[in-house]
Amino acid sequence: MARTKSRKELRQGRILAALEANPSLRVNQLAAELDVSTETIRRDLAELDQIGRLSRTYGGAVSTGNRFEPALNERLGLFVAERQAIARAAVARYESAETLVLGGGATMLAFARALRETRHRITVITPAYPVAVELGSNPLIEVLLLPGAFEPQERMVCGSETVRALERYRAEVALIGASGLDPSGVSEAMLRAGEVYAAMLAHANRGVVLADHSKFGKRALVLLRGWSAALTLITDRPPDGALAAALREGESDCVVAETE
Repeated sequence: MARTKSRKELRQGRILAALEANPSLRVNQLAAELDVSTETIRRDLAELDQIGRLSRTYGGAVSTGNRFEPALNERLGLFVAERQAIARAAVARYESAETLVLGGGATMLAFARALRETRHRITVITPAYPVAVELGSNPLIEVLLLPGAFEPQERMVCGSETVRALERYRAEVALIGASGLDPSGVSEAMLRAGEVYAAMLAHANRGVVLADHSKFGKRALVLLRGWSAALTLITDRPPDGALAAALREGESDCVVAETE
């Protein structure tokens, strides 16, 4: 005879199902949805974290089922022409800024390679080693490499030390890549990188997302920011449907780069 699941097992199953629908949830949201106390939710999250079914965060949890992102080396060979076009369009708009803060990833590396040819003096702040190496070859570009714990898959630094260091600066423009673009906003597949990118956007006058059309309609682990007038998307195809509507409603600029 099959064993009947306990109330705790059923509740924890519902927690995991909720995280599949929304990759990042707060304790109070889960407690309200399941009609239990926040202490009960905290105990459940601790148990599920211990067996590897989710990861605890400050005030909530994130699903481990949505964390996969191919390594940087694997992504570098994908959508090359699209990324180069996006990079050229971004350089044309932002190379005259005095200070830029740049994220990591394949599209940002394409941007760094395009920006390397600038004749403007720029200060660039970045956690990404490949970006720093590319830009360091131009004597007009001053590169400030952020401190932190090295993440070998992305070749960038992350963690609380990186976030604290970003709090010292106020850049004109923060440029980042993205794992997902959907009506809720811009999202990142890697938790630790997402924390750094969110801090970048918070400490810049304007946020710019460089992402090709393959990211349309996807929601990744960490939601970085919703669509607003302070956020610009530079991409290779015009978004449509719900994503296009969300951009219009949020008054976000959308620049479509011309591919060669």
